[in-house]
Amino acid sequence: MKRRPRPTEEPGENELEITPPKKWGAGVPAVAHAMNYSLSQTSARNTAVTLLHINQVEGFDCPGCAWADPKPGSRHRNEYCENGAKHVNDEATTRRVTADFFRRHSVCELAGKSDRWLNQQGRLTEPMVKRPGSDHYEPISWHEALGLIADELHGLDSPDEAVFYTSGRAGNEAAFTLQLFARAFGTNNLPDCSNMCHESSGAALHQTLGTGKGSVSLSDLHHAELILILGQNPGSNHPRMLSALEECKLRGGHIVAVNPLPEAGLTRFKNPQTPRGVVGPGTVIADEFLQIRLGGDLALLQALNLLLLQAEDAAPGTVLNRAFIDSHTKDFGEFAEHIRSTVSWPDVLTATGLTRADIERLRDAVLESERVVVCWAMGLTQQKHGVATIREVVNFLLLRGNIGKPGAGPCPVRGHSNVQGDRTMGIWEQMPEAFMEALGREFSFEPPAAHGLDTVNSIRAMLDGRVKFFLGLAGNFVRATPDSQVTEGALRGCRLTAQISTKLNRSHMVCGDTALILPTLGRSEKDIQAGGEQFITVEDSMSEVHSSHGRLEPASKHLLSEVAILCRLARRTLGDRVDVPWEEFEADYGTIRDRIARVVPGFDNYNARAVRPGGFLLPNPVNEGIFPTEVGKALFTRNAFEMLTAPEGHLILQTLRSHDQWNTVPYTTNDRYRGIHGSRRIVMVNQGDLDSLGLRDGDQVDLVSVWHDDVERRAEGFRLVAYPTPAGCAAAYYPETNVLVPLDSVADVSNTPTSKGVVIRLEPVREGTTVQR
Repeated sequence: MKRRPRPTEEPGENELEITPPKKWGAGVPAVAHAMNYSLSQTSARNTAVTLLHINQVEGFDCPGCAWADPKPGSRHRNEYCENGAKHVNDEATTRRVTADFFRRHSVCELAGKSDRWLNQQGRLTEPMVKRPGSDHYEPISWHEALGLIADELHGLDSPDEAVFYTSGRAGNEAAFTLQLFARAFGTNNLPDCSNMCHESSGAALHQTLGTGKGSVSLSDLHHAELILILGQNPGSNHPRMLSALEECKLRGGHIVAVNPLPEAGLTRFKNPQTPRGVVGPGTVIADEFLQIRLGGDLALLQALNLLLLQAEDAAPGTVLNRAFIDSHTKDFGEFAEHIRSTVSWPDVLTATGLTRADIERLRDAVLESERVVVCWAMGLTQQKHGVATIREVVNFLLLRGNIGKPGAGPCPVRGHSNVQGDRTMGIWEQMPEAFMEALGREFSFEPPAAHGLDTVNSIRAMLDGRVKFFLGLAGNFVRATPDSQVTEGALRGCRLTAQISTKLNRSHMVCGDTALILPTLGRSEKDIQAGGEQFITVEDSMSEVHSSHGRLEPASKHLLSEVAILCRLARRTLGDRVDVPWEEFEADYGTIRDRIARVVPGFDNYNARAVRPGGFLLPNPVNEGIFPTEVGKALFTRNAFEMLTAPEGHLILQTLRSHDQWNTVPYTTNDRYRGIHGSRRIVMVNQGDLDSLGLRDGDQVDLVSVWHDDVERRAEGFRLVAYPTPAGCAAAYYPETNVLVPLDSVADVSNTPTSKGVVIRLEPVREGTTVQR
């Protein structure tokens, strides 16, 4: 039975139908879905231009994810995935949001629309302002818009009352320009999307290896003997990764997937670029699937490390790489003693939901493999003990010397196009002293010394009235952050909010007293400045830096590039306070890269290297056997055992993407790999848990999170879907369930929101009905 849409939905958005989950990913259906969506958004010509140039040497980098490209000469003519094709043509849409649109729709009305509806309205075309007391955006000139921001910044009591947020969509040149502007203005308040995803990875890797980046290349994945994939769904979130995993399998490699949900792409991959994938059976990806309870990864890794220590005891000199441990690491003895004394098998089995035989089979796979890669994503990083879990990954790799050699190493898979590059360029609230000194020396000013605010602390500061100005460079801050109602209240408390965006999103409807929409070029569009046609550069998850050249005509003659917006704003705000040639930067991005080369290590001769086919690889000291920790060696760590628990009658929830979604933007209401169609307001629950709670598949419930305060966080009107989740665990889509993630529920050390460990209860809605199966 179908129910009427809720007020925030559009007709047809919640007509739920369930089909069996898919047993394989990609294949011809992926091509068909990509083409159908692309042609529904833009012309056949634009579709051809984008798809023939995306991820090509003379083309543009996919704005979807940060997966690395094959070497020039090894790339397929169609070097993209289903979601990448959808994303780039969603941006290349021929639909337009004009001033007339905002005259017809109030901010209050638009705030009631879904994320999908807002995105589907098309590209923003000119600067808009919502003035105090008004409920409508209206046109404003670029000169006046930037003047409003400059005046607001001049009126602050302290530069630290401003926050400059960055999403991973921004290129290196824009990121470097923004951090330079913010620091010249006087603040390190530079939160970014990495604070909410891979901050835990950076914290753990930097502490243990001396660098916050992974050390693995595509070649390493191809030649690994064993790949462990922890807390990651590449079939939906990084689909091009499946090609690398397939190459590993075809070379005889072994893959183990550790995840709370079975995922189609990790079961079998039908590569649509090969006959085997089009008409054949495809390739089995995961040789074994370990279905782990939420938060159980730390316990699994500690148990695995104990088994390796015991195997070494039984056959000394045959299991651990003692030469590597003795020459390149510190604190092995303390680590080994800790593991031996603290691992409890009953606790491990409770925390993981696995059997001891499951873990021993994993140990056997490790013992049979000389080259091991561990990949992970937000299934690890967004846990309360995410940093400890990733430190335990490093312990595991160090034991057998699986760091710094071909075919082995840590591989944090970042999900946003240039999120790693933004951090390299200085978008971080606590950049190291060496970077700050180099920046100040290059531009003859003294950057602020005090660390700034990350994302969670920025929201807290806005709530407290300590931050009065917010600038968002790309992204959708309101829908990417936790505790939705709290975050929205925080932004509404600002005097001015400004969003640099390509398309409409909910952040535009959550306004300060004054709100600005500053429309910008898309990644796929030509960027013409006074110095001629420009290109930008990006850095992928594997530290490769390459150029990106837009190919389409801009969506509007009124659009400015991100670099142009930031340079003009800096000139209006700072005048001649600092020795920065903002006009030269805007006219010729090569001048920005020249200065980056003198500030950021590894970027020597940046301009010349950026135009090489395929770009260049940034140095990673770990791959040279150098560990730049305080002691000059990789560090074993002792991590306390942690386990997620929920009171009786409650579940632990993870928020996740659907297959048909990019970041916070749903393209449709379907999640076809998981067999869910027509609605996003569903919650996947184990059938045994439904039985014990007295609920039925198809019932309608509210999700209520449980936290250590008196605030009720409720997500209303969700349908129960019986699904093979681990017992005691549930799953639902973000951003709809971000409202359930308390602002103060963060990972230790990294301060990352714990979206993979939310304790909830299910409250039945009286008039629930059974949906079509």
